[in-house]
Amino acid sequence: MPKRVALLTAGGYAPCLSSAVGALIETYDAADPGIELIAYRHGYHGLLTGNSVTIGPEERAGAALLHRFGGSPIGNSRVKLTNDADCRTRGLIGEDETALEVAARRLQADGVDVLHTIGGDDTNTAAADLAAYLATQGSQLTVVGLPKTIDNDIVPIRQSLGAQTAAEQASRFAQNVLAEHGSNPRMLIVHEVMGRASGWLTAAAARDYMAWHAEQQWLPGIGLDARKWAIHAVYVPELGIDLAAEAARLRAVMDEVGCVNIFLAEGAGIDDIVAELEAAGEEVGRDPFGHVKIDTINPGRYFADRFSEAIGAEKRMVQKSGYFSRSAPANDTDLALIREMAELAVASALDGRPGVIGHDEDRGDELRAIEFERIAGHKPFDATQPWFTELLAGIGQA
Repeated sequence: MPKRVALLTAGGYAPCLSSAVGALIETYDAADPGIELIAYRHGYHGLLTGNSVTIGPEERAGAALLHRFGGSPIGNSRVKLTNDADCRTRGLIGEDETALEVAARRLQADGVDVLHTIGGDDTNTAAADLAAYLATQGSQLTVVGLPKTIDNDIVPIRQSLGAQTAAEQASRFAQNVLAEHGSNPRMLIVHEVMGRASGWLTAAAARDYMAWHAEQQWLPGIGLDARKWAIHAVYVPELGIDLAAEAARLRAVMDEVGCVNIFLAEGAGIDDIVAELEAAGEEVGRDPFGHVKIDTINPGRYFADRFSEAIGAEKRMVQKSGYFSRSAPANDTDLALIREMAELAVASALDGRPGVIGHDEDRGDELRAIEFERIAGHKPFDATQPWFTELLAGIGQA
């Protein structure tokens, strides 16, 4: 039976972090109020610097409040434990130290038996590396992770926490933004959605938006026209984009409808954009994980620039829903999934079973503690799924 349990949230935000922290606290309190709980602030940043908070009686009693909020009460950061050079540059470790050594010493000093990591594939596999390192030092640490990513792209997990809420919120964002189609004749609106390597979030947001669209009543005689409020293109990383063919198709839409509305995954066509920039002699920034810094690329502007003249747009607008979506509180669907996963996470921790909690797609969608060595990121969105191909056909894209 563990005596002290630590929690941390890491990576980018998702609409599940606050609630997942709350659910873990509630579940431990119900299982054994005598187990001490602490949280490292700002993820691995706090673990390396020793910045932690004790979850005391008041916090345990009020944990249900965390379900009402987005963000993370204990904070996030992007720190890669295996990137010692970056950790040194940021002052998180000394010149002669490694991040794994520093993190391991902190966990030992704090008497932590169980570490719950709430994050994506990098967060959870880094924690597994940490547990393996501690084992070589004669210390036992049980790591049980919860899968967080709005991209829903963790292998082999069917549904990651926060993704369904993020899709709903991106749709809600668009329900306001696409009203701008009437702010100028021949308006082009590009709604850029988060999703570096997976188009799931963009596709799911478009599906939610068009379901909302289907429920509305319209008054075309005065201009409240369903065609103007519809999505006219959805671009995801998994499908190539024929710019010339799409420009011709969207020009016809613009001529007939008077506006064009696009849902764009930020990673769609990113390889082509990076190649073009580097060929022009521009340096493309990358983060500590080696990922292209998409905010410096600005994919939405790139596509708006290329389509604008080709389709005869008089005005263009690029709007990004990412931060709006990822910082929302969990919706009811995610709350149910969070509670289900948190209960198994605590049970696994009490039994000493490490892994990442999730519905294992390779084991008949069984909810279990999935082995860390099987966890990977960048699971591609299956763009051949009937619901998505029907969506594309419904907007004239297929």
